Amino acid sequence: MTNEVEYRQHRFVPPPGSTEIFLIRHGESAPARLDTPFDMVEGQGDPDLAPEGRDHAERVGKRMADERLDALYVTSLRRTVQTAAPLAAALGMTPRLETGLTEVHLGDWEGGLFRKHTSENHPIAQQLWEEQRWEVIPGAEKMDAFAARCRAGIDRIHAAHPDQRVAAFTHGGVIGEVFRQAAKSEPFAFLGADNGSISHLVVLGDVWIIRRFNDTGHLLAPLG
Repeated sequence: MTNEVEYRQHRFVPPPGSTEIFLIRHGESAPARLDTPFDMVEGQGDPDLAPEGRDHAERVGKRMADERLDALYVTSLRRTVQTAAPLAAALGMTPRLETGLTEVHLGDWEGGLFRKHTSENHPIAQQLWEEQRWEVIPGAEKMDAFAARCRAGIDRIHAAHPDQRVAAFTHGGVIGEVFRQAAKSEPFAFLGADNGSISHLVVLGDVWIIRRFNDTGHLLAPLG
């Protein structure tokens, strides 16, 4: 009696030379108040983390502390630096700066006004969601420019870390744009990653493979 050959299902293995990038959205930042606008960095709002956001940061740190990570990245805005801090301390690593993954520039709606106008369903906010173009906001970054710098940021990380795993602490708009490019989806299809969420991309040149999006298991949030 001959042994029949079995063809089993196998777990995913990253291709040789690829980079695994965990894109982590910063924890919840301080609420916007018209009487105390956010501090600004190069024209962009730069709020601190809210107390809830510091909790998000601690939970991310605990979730990722046992993962093999070769580098950490943050952006020029302090909410990513603060979110990365617990994991950086646990791993004894100093995060590197990647400005290509800094949040989309919201033009005249910076400093907290984006939250106000979207919550109040401003006519331009309606146009924004309908057309899925950031530049409908006066003075905001153009879609093509934003897409190009996000791609450049991912490409730089990939070039620096072949066959390695990296955690990049970034922003909701950036995660949405990166995953749009990976999936070739509508512009805002991946907008809305939760604060403190973990998304996972495998990059090999022009091949971007989505492994997970908006993982919030460490935040103990219900499915929804």
